[in-house]
Amino acid sequence: MPLYEELKVFSGNANPAFAQAVCDYLRIPLGGIEVFKFSNDNTFVRILENVRQRDVYLIQSFSHPVNDNVMELLIMIDAAKRASAGRITAVLPYFGYGRTDKKDQPRVPITARLIADLISTAGADRVLTVDLHAGQIQGFFNIPVDELSALPIHASYFQEKRLKDPVVVAVDIGISKRARNLAERLDATLAIVEKRRIGNEGTTEQLNIIGAVEGRTAILMDDEVDTAGSMTGAAEALRKAGVEHIYASATHGLFSRDATARIVASPIEELVVTDTVPVPPEKRNGKVTVLSVADLFGEAIHRIHGGLSIGAMFDD
Repeated sequence: MPLYEELKVFSGNANPAFAQAVCDYLRIPLGGIEVFKFSNDNTFVRILENVRQRDVYLIQSFSHPVNDNVMELLIMIDAAKRASAGRITAVLPYFGYGRTDKKDQPRVPITARLIADLISTAGADRVLTVDLHAGQIQGFFNIPVDELSALPIHASYFQEKRLKDPVVVAVDIGISKRARNLAERLDATLAIVEKRRIGNEGTTEQLNIIGAVEGRTAILMDDEVDTAGSMTGAAEALRKAGVEHIYASATHGLFSRDATARIVASPIEELVVTDTVPVPPEKRNGKVTVLSVADLFGEAIHRIHGGLSIGAMFDD
């Protein structure tokens, strides 16, 4: 018997197509909900069906416009709580503000912790997400957090390409552990780009490459692509180091500012991301491939609802 009554899935305005794909996997309809703004810019939410004692999942990525999407989720949680939902799970395919996970300068906030506190205070009982920017963000919540991994999906994609003499290259030291895990799955070696960030504008200076890359096929890896400065800068450094072919992999494709133009002009032959954030056709530019993690989230929701193990999804 399930731990809670009927499963219900609702979506905010951040990525409704993704929520629909999750429901298609679960073979249930997407729940009816109104989420819109009044003329005074206030967000309004109304759940259009009974959720009393139901197991409710609210899907919302913190993508652009980030603050609007955060507020939508908080109000959806409050609406579900006041409608007597049995359990409320905030499903965050992309957790915005994840980069502000520590005080790396004087007199700055830890916004990731603030967002975690807001979600808990609003009334969420648990969180489901994928590939957080930093592992410690899980500890910012005082409710259970299930963090999925898109790594098996990326690994399967690159295994099918049968790349010649691959080397997985971490864009920086912070992503090196995940890059190592991808390298193990591809039976490849690992290299790391050592870099230094300049200021708060996303500007980086590539310093050097740790590891043997000359004459090989590189797969750059990061958790997200925002302005693409780090990814394309690393690609240029690899080209100068004698790499023959350069691919890139990231879970979240934000593609802010002139990211698309940077990718087109870079030596990257293909950039593989997932659909945690909507990627419109004009940003795919012939180089960007989007893999879906909707089934991954659908299976996780099925397991949470039924009281089954999430970790078993990733057992080899």
